[in-house]
Amino acid sequence: MKKNKKTKADIRNTPGKGISTFSVHAGEERFRYADSITTPIVQTSTYAFKNTDHIEAYTRHGHAHFEYGRYGNPTEKVAQDRMAIMCGAEDCVLFASGMSAITTTILALVRSQDHIIITDDAYKKTLEFCSSYLQRFGIDCTIVPFGDYDGIEKAIRPNTRFIFSESPTNPYLNIFDLEWLRDIAKRYNLMTLIDATFSTPYNQCPFDYGVDIVLHSATKYLAGHNDILAGVVLGREELVEKIRALHKAMGGVIDPHCSYLLLRGMKTFALRMERQNNTALQVAQLLEDHTRIKQVYYPGLESHPHHDIARAQMSGYGGVVSFDIKGTLKNAKYFLDALKLCYIAPSLGGVETLITHPALVSYYNLTRKERYGLGITDTLVRLAVGIEEPEDIIADIDQALKKSRG
Repeated sequence: MKKNKKTKADIRNTPGKGISTFSVHAGEERFRYADSITTPIVQTSTYAFKNTDHIEAYTRHGHAHFEYGRYGNPTEKVAQDRMAIMCGAEDCVLFASGMSAITTTILALVRSQDHIIITDDAYKKTLEFCSSYLQRFGIDCTIVPFGDYDGIEKAIRPNTRFIFSESPTNPYLNIFDLEWLRDIAKRYNLMTLIDATFSTPYNQCPFDYGVDIVLHSATKYLAGHNDILAGVVLGREELVEKIRALHKAMGGVIDPHCSYLLLRGMKTFALRMERQNNTALQVAQLLEDHTRIKQVYYPGLESHPHHDIARAQMSGYGGVVSFDIKGTLKNAKYFLDALKLCYIAPSLGGVETLITHPALVSYYNLTRKERYGLGITDTLVRLAVGIEEPEDIIADIDQALKKSRG
């Protein structure tokens, strides 16, 4: 489909002003097919033209029309427009997964002999793609320890294209100083990319700090029900158009039904985020005082090394709390096995509370020495709170911790 240009004026003129209203209404025409309140699922792979004049109006004169499923879908377009408005972006493109969004974006913005910088606290598969697969295309990658701002600046080369990081990061919820990122990017004429999955547009808007491209795994908080895979890329129109062009060729397309489920999930996005922010803070405060806990990692706590940055940049601190249990791997396993409400599962952002053990799940193929070198201890667990009663989540964690002595 020839894209209708979305301007910042369009975003401002959307009815309503708050993210709660945008998450319900943004991107939709007021009256839809069959007067449906919800956006219909347009379950088709191709679209018909009325006649040859209609074809030429589309191909030669840029009239809006859908052509083929890989190039766009009406249900998908509503989801894209809603996301752009919620995040304050000029443009948006959806993908079939968060990793498809990340890999396609990186490939669209670099060429052979380019260099990129990424922080070491990024998602494991993102690091793997940047450090291994990009080399096949003659693209060099420097991985810098998170928070080493001098190291990032020293890593910049004449052929450096962008700096990529996450904020907050996984699993330690480190917070990137986006003001510093804006200043260094301006000084060296670099692009900036932030994976903002953990913060969500409810808690932080990287565009307020001049970030060029923001990515989300929409699988998580945006969809919110642990039932789809989706990724999203947002930014200035000219950059997103480059990514969209490669996206059409790569084919990592989100299907109409997933687009519908994403739209459905976003309707309760603000409600869920408010609940999960509040619950996570309560859990973090409890754990910080618990006799069976060695260390808690949550940016809403004053003990977190980046609390001051988080307080300045974020309106909420998210629904993930990571913590180290006292003892050994056996103690951590006792704790996990004693849980009755929380599910042992990867991922985050859904309505169910999930907990995972990075050493056993994400880093199982590394030696203990290698894991510890990355900060992944035997006793580290990551909790992603859902929307259950906070008291019930806390009670489940507390009873399981009491059994973690073995």
